[in-house]
Amino acid sequence: MYSELIKNFSLIRRFMQEFYIYGFKSRDDYSKVSSRSYDDERRRIESYLSDYRQFRRTADSKTVYISVDSRTRAHNPFFRAWKAKSFTDGDITLHFIIFDILHDPSVSLTVSQICERIDDTLSGFDEPRTFDVSTVRKKLKEYAEEGLITMQKQGRTVVYSRAEDVPLPPACILDLFTEISPCGVIGSTLLDKLPPHESIFTFKHHYITAAMDSEIIYSFLDALHDGSFVTIRHENGKSAPELFVPLQLMISAQNGRQYLMVYDPVRHMIRSFRTDKAVSVEKAAKCPDLPRYRELYRNARQHMWGISTEGFSPDRIEHIDMTVHFDDDEQHILQRLFREKRCGAVELIDRNTAKFSADVYNVTELVPWLRTFICRIKEIHISDKTAEKRFLDDIDMMYRMYSDDV
Repeated sequence: MYSELIKNFSLIRRFMQEFYIYGFKSRDDYSKVSSRSYDDERRRIESYLSDYRQFRRTADSKTVYISVDSRTRAHNPFFRAWKAKSFTDGDITLHFIIFDILHDPSVSLTVSQICERIDDTLSGFDEPRTFDVSTVRKKLKEYAEEGLITMQKQGRTVVYSRAEDVPLPPACILDLFTEISPCGVIGSTLLDKLPPHESIFTFKHHYITAAMDSEIIYSFLDALHDGSFVTIRHENGKSAPELFVPLQLMISAQNGRQYLMVYDPVRHMIRSFRTDKAVSVEKAAKCPDLPRYRELYRNARQHMWGISTEGFSPDRIEHIDMTVHFDDDEQHILQRLFREKRCGAVELIDRNTAKFSADVYNVTELVPWLRTFICRIKEIHISDKTAEKRFLDDIDMMYRMYSDDV
């Protein structure tokens, strides 16, 4: 029977990615799932994102897709799917009864006393449901781990009470955190507890699809904080998940993509994985050599322009020098150099000339950025002469295409 609630988020995540990012698949194109599964997931998406669901008809089929103009949205609509997790009748019953019994933080009860009050509450029903002590204890422990319930020992007995309410941050803080931070769904959930209001923020670049990767990112950051290994299962891999050392979450300011930076202890190299291409990330055993791996990564970061560690050896570092000229009214060019230099250095030669230099593992990562200074570059020297020739040839080709003199 169809339900809007989700048991496993990975399937609805894949459908939302394909409906939003690709948006050209029809029902017949989903060969890996049954027609019934496709219809169920499509109806869930229509329920969560009805305002953004569109379709186009072809001669053979109807293609469903999601269309969202992220520039006009103050809040990310994809968070809605995270708030539809399924639950059992027992879970929802225990949830409300436990917090009704422990509504006053000053009240402390043992698990036996809580079970007695649960039985008294449910006895008024025609067919009362019963919960054994172990089930209630597990639920209380779960809430204690979440910080909703406090556990205290009184002699040999454990008593439970409701945790004190924590004041929510101001709405403006939650509005910003929700839209720009990893796991912004946390802020979105807290915003639901506040009165409706108008956000004061608008975003020129609003990377809303990152919301779909919140579970992946949370698992990765949890393992990173805990000093544990992680297992990562790839989108296109059918083999067992691989074991890695988590190092850092990196987010591109240019396109919003999120990358998991890890150390591969089998291949002895630093690697990166796009979060939207990961199926799952799970915390594994503790990593005994974590300080050594983190020191290795800190040293490598000095020569990483982006996420590439190609070469990953002091003997394979490439050097680049670029001299840029700008007019008196183009001081923003100099400001850009200082702001965007990353692992490089900027030297002001005179009032209108600056020199950028960097030592990197993969010089080709800089090329798109270097191109933004074309027409202002006076000199450029790259130790990788193949990359230097390719860059200069591209400029020459562009000149030939657009010059009237040729």
